[in-house]
Amino acid sequence: MDKKQYERPMIKPLNTGLMNKFGTKTEYTPKTHIDGNRVSDLLEEYGSPLFVLSERKIRENIRSAKRIFETRYPKVQFAWSYKTNYLNAVCNIFHQEGSWGEVVSMFEYEKAMKNGVPTDKILFNGPDKTDEDLIVAINNNSPIHIDHLDELYRLTELAKEMHKKPRVAIRVNMDTGIHPMWDRFGFNYENGQAWEAINKIMASETLDLIGLHCHIGTYMLMASAYGVAASKMADLALSIKKRYDKTITYIDMGGGFASKNTLKGAYQPGTDTVPEIHEYAEAITTALLNAGFENDDLPYLYLETGRALIDDAGFLLGSVISNKRLSDGRRATIMDFGVNILFTAFWYNHKISPAQEFSHHTEDTVMYGPLCMNIDVIRENVTMPPLNKGDNVVVHYVGAYNITQSMQFISLRPAVVLIDTKDTPHIIKNKETLEDVEVKEVKPEYLSTFEL
Repeated sequence: MDKKQYERPMIKPLNTGLMNKFGTKTEYTPKTHIDGNRVSDLLEEYGSPLFVLSERKIRENIRSAKRIFETRYPKVQFAWSYKTNYLNAVCNIFHQEGSWGEVVSMFEYEKAMKNGVPTDKILFNGPDKTDEDLIVAINNNSPIHIDHLDELYRLTELAKEMHKKPRVAIRVNMDTGIHPMWDRFGFNYENGQAWEAINKIMASETLDLIGLHCHIGTYMLMASAYGVAASKMADLALSIKKRYDKTITYIDMGGGFASKNTLKGAYQPGTDTVPEIHEYAEAITTALLNAGFENDDLPYLYLETGRALIDDAGFLLGSVISNKRLSDGRRATIMDFGVNILFTAFWYNHKISPAQEFSHHTEDTVMYGPLCMNIDVIRENVTMPPLNKGDNVVVHYVGAYNITQSMQFISLRPAVVLIDTKDTPHIIKNKETLEDVEVKEVKPEYLSTFEL
C-alpha cells in the first residue's frame, strides 16, 4: 500500500452566532435599502448585478480619518490611492475633501490630471515608470518615489539631459515584525540599501531628495507595526539632516489600513478584530512626535489610505439564478455575479444579506457565480435562508479594488451607481456593452467571411 501524503491538521472554528428558536443561526437581517433607496428598485432601474456606492459614507470616512490624524499631528496630508477605486466620481469626492492623488502608473497619473489634480500634488509611486513617464513627471514637478536603483540611475541621467532637478523620495522597506516582510518594493532599511540610495542621490546633486516613502503591507491588522515603521523612517530623516544638513519635508507612510471585511480563515469576524483608524493614527503620530525632530523640521505626514476609506461604502447587488443540491447534499445557490466582478471573494468571506424579508428557516449554503469555472465561488459556506429564483441579495464592503480589478470574462461588467448625500442615485459608470469590448479589436479582411 502506498504511504499517504502527510497533511497537517487544521482547526476551523464554527462561529454559530446568535441562535433562533430552532437552534440554527439566522445569519443576517435583510438589507432592503441603501441610503433610502430600495434595493429592488435600484436593480429594476439599473439592472442586475449592480455596484452601489454611498457618497455619504465615503465623506464620513475621509472626514473622520482627517480629524483623527489632525488632532494628533500638526501637519497631515491625505492622498487618494487611485488603484483602490479610480472611477472619476469617486476620486473627485476625495479631492473635494482635500486629498491629493497617489498613482502607480501613467494611466492613473493621466486620470488624476484630467480630474484637475495639480501635478505637483500627484505622488508618483510604482516600480514601472518608463523614461517617458519620468519625463512627464519631471516637467510637471510631481514628487517621484524611487523604487529601485535602475530607476534612480535613469532619473539621474534624464535630470542632467533636461537640466532640471526633480523632486524625489525613496521607497523604504523594513522589518516591522510582520511576516512575510514586504521587501519586494523599495530599498531595505536594515541592510543599508536605503542609505546607499540616499548617498547616491546626495552625491549626484541632480535630484532633490524631499521625502521618504514606505508601504509596509496590505490589510495590516497590527497598528503597532506602523509605529515601528514610523520610527525607522524618522531615524532616516534625522540622520539625513545630521549627515547632509538636508531637511526631509515629508514622511509618506503609505496605506494598508484594514477594512472591516473578514479574511478567509480568520478566527473572528473583521468587525471584531480590525484596528480602528485611531489606533493606526496613535502608533504613527506618537512615533514621529517622539523621534526628536526640531519643531521647524517636523515633516509632513502623508497618508495614502485607500481600502479603509471606501470598502464599507460599496455594495454589490445581485439576483438568484437558481438553486440546486450538490452530490454531498449541500444546498447551492447560483447568483448572477461572479468572481470576475467580485475579485475580493478570493480572500474575503464577504457578508451577504438577503434584500427581502425571510423566514426563520436557514441552511448552510454554497454561493456560486454564473461563470463556467469551478473557482467561481462567492462564499464557500454561509448560513442563509432558502432563496428563490429572482430573489435579491446585497454583498457588503466591496468598495475597494473590485471595480478596478473587475474583468470582462464570459459576462459583461455591470453599471455603477453613486447615491449622493441627498439619497439621489447617479450613474457613474454605464453597464458594459459588446461594442465597448470590441471597440479596440481589429479583424483582418481575410477573416471576415466563412461558410458553415
